[in-house]
Amino acid sequence: MSRAAVDRRLPLGVVALVLMVALWLTFTLFVAWSSLSPALRLQMAPLLGRALDATGPALALMGVVWLLVSAGVVRALLRHFASPAARLAEEGRLLLNTEVERALAQEGSAENRALAEVIGQLAAQRTRLRKDMAARVAEASQGIERERSRLAALMSELTQSVVVCNLDGRILLYNQRARMQFRALSMAPGVAGGAELIGLGRSIYTVFDRKLVAHALENIQLRMLRGAGEPSAQFVTTTAAGQLLRVQMAPVRSVQATNLPQTEDSVADRAELTGFVLMLDNITREYEVESARDQVMHTLTEGSRSALANMQAALDVLDYPDLEAPARERFQRVIREETRSLAQRIASLEADAARAHKTRWPLEDMLGADLVGAAMRRIETVTGLSASALDVDAALWLKVESFSLLQALVYLSGRLAEEFSVRFVQLRLSPALGSPGKAQLDLIWSGQVMSTETVMSWEMDTMRVGGEATRLTVRDVVERHAGAFWFERERTRHQTFFRFLLPMADPREQVAASTFVRSESRPEYYDFDLFKTTEQTRSLDERRLGDLVYTVFDTETTGLDPAKDEIIQIGAARIVNGKLLHQECFEQLVDPRCAISPASIPIHGITRDMVAGQPTIAEVLPAFHAFAQDTVLVAHNAAFDMRFLQLKEKATGVVFSQPVLDTLLLSAVIHPNQESHRLEAIAERFNVPVIGRHTAMGDAMVTAEIFLKLVPLLTERGIVTLGQAREAAQRSYYARLKY
Repeated sequence: MSRAAVDRRLPLGVVALVLMVALWLTFTLFVAWSSLSPALRLQMAPLLGRALDATGPALALMGVVWLLVSAGVVRALLRHFASPAARLAEEGRLLLNTEVERALAQEGSAENRALAEVIGQLAAQRTRLRKDMAARVAEASQGIERERSRLAALMSELTQSVVVCNLDGRILLYNQRARMQFRALSMAPGVAGGAELIGLGRSIYTVFDRKLVAHALENIQLRMLRGAGEPSAQFVTTTAAGQLLRVQMAPVRSVQATNLPQTEDSVADRAELTGFVLMLDNITREYEVESARDQVMHTLTEGSRSALANMQAALDVLDYPDLEAPARERFQRVIREETRSLAQRIASLEADAARAHKTRWPLEDMLGADLVGAAMRRIETVTGLSASALDVDAALWLKVESFSLLQALVYLSGRLAEEFSVRFVQLRLSPALGSPGKAQLDLIWSGQVMSTETVMSWEMDTMRVGGEATRLTVRDVVERHAGAFWFERERTRHQTFFRFLLPMADPREQVAASTFVRSESRPEYYDFDLFKTTEQTRSLDERRLGDLVYTVFDTETTGLDPAKDEIIQIGAARIVNGKLLHQECFEQLVDPRCAISPASIPIHGITRDMVAGQPTIAEVLPAFHAFAQDTVLVAHNAAFDMRFLQLKEKATGVVFSQPVLDTLLLSAVIHPNQESHRLEAIAERFNVPVIGRHTAMGDAMVTAEIFLKLVPLLTERGIVTLGQAREAAQRSYYARLKY
């Protein structure tokens, strides 16, 4: 029984019982007194007065004892009859309005236990019927799901960034390349992987100017009205992070517009749109290359103009037949010097252009482990050598031209086998010590010592791979990667290795390896149901709970005092269209710049070494604010987490003014008769597995699952809008908690 319920029922029951007994005693005494004769009443009155004076303290003690006995009786009755019935009603509503499957507790009176058994049987019967119905629906909708899966698969494999939006600019589909692209556009790519810009239900206008997109849409509709079959629009824009994007926009027509006949009368109807597709190209580097090329042309033009003018003037003077010999020699010297200067300038520009061409060779992001695996297979196939991996960093991403790099590795392995009788090689990959942004790839072997002259000749010779000659050398491959190449000998291990110094992928564009190699299913980067949503002009309080976008978050702190302690981790997940998006999360450790309480470390498991070097709260909070923009915040015991955020407003300049919902308060609204509203207790009631308890991300995920279970129960109680939910929460007993 909740404390609020005890405070209400127990005093009321005791008062009712005492009043009933008092009324009965009063009525009994009145009847007995009225039956006495007047003479007897006169005789009894003094006796009763003296008796009351003598037994007053004893009567008062009996009254107190009676109150305690009454309280005990009322409490026992409530526990045996009222409370079990109330809890049974709450659990029955839980089974009725959610998909939770759990056995009902059989407690209280025999009638209450029998009722719980019957309700459990009905719930089990409904579950079987629901599963049968779900199986039939799934069978009937297999065709639609196949089409959705094909589209999702196609989108995920595209090498171009693609984003699909509805007319409100809300993202309803994007592919992996777009996720990488938006990460590169982030103002804080090092905080939570730059996850604050892209996500289902987010507004594309956080990246693009609304007016620019509206203008492009207007152009597309004008072309459609003129009868264009496949209209599109293009524009170039800069982002807040200074990136230059080229965007191609295509319309998404409604089903009705697509099926209309191609006639002049239907042109306006066929121009009806439900959204648009954006195809993005980051042309920042291309623009820089073009600018450098323009600078070369400008330098060549301006630098040559004066030289050519001097030469032309000297030639004009030399045409005079009566020109004296010393003067003729002086003008000829001017022509020779200007010609030499012009030749040197052209040679310098040619060398710069050649170097730029080598460094501009198109490179691709590749997981280092994949490169090593491909190299091992290629070496074994072409050379017959046995190859294995040694100390390969599985999370390392490289920016390479993999074809030529594999050719170099196979070429070197082949020469080792032919000239030094090497029969076994190993590949090792790790970040380069002392060279930020670089990785070192080693080709290791054991055997005869090699001279420096031999290595230099191998580096400069044209490579032959599998009997076929290429026009490339090892040095060409190294220069393409703007890297380095050398060989070393490890005397303690009696091993020698060639080392390639290679560029790592830009952290802003790097994608977690788990996205590619450990994902159990295709990421949830699409939600076609968002096509039917439109931006609401009414206030958030008037909107239905199911129509809102939520950011469910949790924090881990150095202690429990917001005035003294600091945040050390923030974890958050998003709920869009009633779905928890597992792929769109915010998780970041924070350096508190202070000690972590030893008493709290066993709870959250975060040590000082784990947060050392992590971003500070001044860097993390702006990114988290952008992640949670235009959403409703949800937390468990939100007063605690919000207090920490509020105390950082002055230092960070970030204010979280969004509405807040608390699953602790909402649980008390839905289940006022339950004994506990701790996160674990609520999760147990809803059959939500608790994974990663007391980690910010783990608690945020559990809270999100619980919130999704609470929404239909709130609706069943007539709490439909955000405003109604906030009002109901504030009326609960736990709303009195302050931090």
